[in-house]
Amino acid sequence: MPAPRRSNRAYRNVARVLRPLLFAMTRPDWRGVEHLPTDHGFIAAANHMTNVDPLTFAHYLYDNGITPKILAKSSLFGVPVVGAVLRATGQIPVYRNTAQAGDSLRAAVDAVAAGDCVAVFPEGTLTRDPDLWPMVGKTGVARLALTTRAPVVPIAQWGPQDLLGQYKKVLKPFPRKRVTVVAGPPVDLDDLYGRPLDTATLREATERVMAAITLLLEGLRGQTAPAVRFDVRRAAARAGAAVPDDDDAVVGPAAPGEPGEERPTTTPDGPTSDGPPSGGPQVGQGTA
Repeated sequence: MPAPRRSNRAYRNVARVLRPLLFAMTRPDWRGVEHLPTDHGFIAAANHMTNVDPLTFAHYLYDNGITPKILAKSSLFGVPVVGAVLRATGQIPVYRNTAQAGDSLRAAVDAVAAGDCVAVFPEGTLTRDPDLWPMVGKTGVARLALTTRAPVVPIAQWGPQDLLGQYKKVLKPFPRKRVTVVAGPPVDLDDLYGRPLDTATLREATERVMAAITLLLEGLRGQTAPAVRFDVRRAAARAGAAVPDDDDAVVGPAAPGEPGEERPTTTPDGPTSDGPPSGGPQVGQGTA
């Protein structure tokens, strides 16, 4: 793969505005930088807790010499100012459940092949877990990883939720909040290359990515994540079934309509939030 491309002028101009604001509101604690490739394209996959963490995710990458292309919900590209910034900085729109769905995957594949970092939140939405643990991931990250065979670097964040709470509308910039972001070694997917991209393969790859992110988050929080992910527990409760307690429960898809539901789509799920159930702000969502 070619060396990563440098950021364009628009990207640098946006960074000149956002970085001082983020430094004014946060005290960054960057870890695991040695795991970020500097000589070829890769996929950065992180947990998603709040609508501000796309900014802290991008801040971590940008401050360490990486210019990420974030997969952002297509509707954001129609928002005045925000859409112009997304287009100018080369972010990738995600077209969900439309005839353009495959365009997102193709654009992401092309970006990785060109040496870019493609940044994704595999859950495809903010976690619904009240304790902010990751949910079951969508399979878009697996499809992108197995198509490109590019490294998937797991990244965990902790602290952005203190700046903007889960589904909250008002930032709490003062006092400055510590934001810790850590990258781990690339997820081992070698044995899955060459296999058909069927549901079993995609789910296996996806769960490996989510397990790596969760392990990093456990280290940051000094806690152990629940054995069964929140969306699986909630689906079981709604169905009136016993909550599964074996390892398979962690990787199993949720019931139809739940955030972990398997969807027949060819597009990777990006770092977009569906917003709070009642509709809410998309603060910093999908921007870099």
